[in-house]
Amino acid sequence: MPDADATPPAAAPRRGRPGYDQQTVLNMAVDVFNRHGYEATSMGILAENLGLSKSAIYHHVPSKGDLLRLALDHALDGLEAVLDDPLASTGAADARLEFVLRGTIEVLTQRLPFVTLLLRLRGNTEIERNALTRRREFDHRVADLVDAARREGSVRRDIDPRTTTRLLFGTINSIVEWYRPGGPLPADKLADNIITMVFDGLHTRGTSGS
Repeated sequence: MPDADATPPAAAPRRGRPGYDQQTVLNMAVDVFNRHGYEATSMGILAENLGLSKSAIYHHVPSKGDLLRLALDHALDGLEAVLDDPLASTGAADARLEFVLRGTIEVLTQRLPFVTLLLRLRGNTEIERNALTRRREFDHRVADLVDAARREGSVRRDIDPRTTTRLLFGTINSIVEWYRPGGPLPADKLADNIITMVFDGLHTRGTSGS
């Protein structure tokens, strides 16, 4: 399993206000982007929310766009690492699919603000468009895995694999709107609940569904 707790990628270290490092600035900036929207967030708004001058922020990153790029890389690197794990490419297709879904949920819950930012992209800048391209590639690779499980006969064949993928990630991506880390529902239990619903459905065993 990839390390979903890995720290965000960092550019070359820059000196800044004492008590602040690039990661701290990045974490705080992502929170501001999610509250105000990336486009509506100026460097002045960032500086006000971070309690820094704009020049102090520039000690850590060259621009607002670089903050966005670092944040999106942190989300996407975690997701892509799930698919690059050997457990995602060996064994029965349904077991690989379950591994990928669990890994995706782990990344989402442990990098929640960063994935939230990713899911709210509009594609208005080159940085956003590049991130959306990577996200689509991730979705396509999962759809291929769903199709492999479909051909294998371990998941139902009467639903198009890309439709299945959209439904799966519609469910998983909705987590960003309501899940709160540290709340009454632990992340591992959340993953168990989603996997059970996806693979076994909501009907109790033995019911006809009528």
